[in-house]
Amino acid sequence: MSGPSVTVTVTYNNEKHNIQVVAQQGNSEPTLQDMALLIEQVTGVPLAFQKLIYKGKSLKEMEQPLSALGVKNGCRVMLIGKKNSPEEEAELKKLRDLEKVVEKTADQLVGVNEELVGIQKTLPETFRDCRLKRKGLVKKVQAFLAQCDTVERSIGQETDKLQSKNLALAE
Repeated sequence: MSGPSVTVTVTYNNEKHNIQVVAQQGNSEPTLQDMALLIEQVTGVPLAFQKLIYKGKSLKEMEQPLSALGVKNGCRVMLIGKKNSPEEEAELKKLRDLEKVVEKTADQLVGVNEELVGIQKTLPETFRDCRLKRKGLVKKVQAFLAQCDTVERSIGQETDKLQSKNLALAE
């Protein structure tokens, strides 16, 4: 963690949390999203269920720097929201763990692609067996990508179901 930071006090129910918000993802200063994600970690209230209030106004522009919203060191922000049930939290943890595996696999796939492209560029036309082997590897990668598409569709369907349930609960 480096770069500028803002320390704020977040009030949730009868609890007060002092948090230090640091700029993430190459931003020059902390954004509302940086703060909301940190609040999620500290309070257990998911980002989707957070309503953050500062000086009587609801903070909504997640990409905005905190300074543009008037939030600076020592400010108090009120959080309104609900936590997930323990069962849902357990499922979310499983999904977060799976997300890490997916990201690692995606990084590995990028490396495999770079190697395949490098091999393709250096193989002489006369290396027939090497070219056939490379072609087989490409087909395996394509089959893997097709499986990834299936998983992605499944995740999308489950996400749609959850959003429908959350909208119904919100109403």
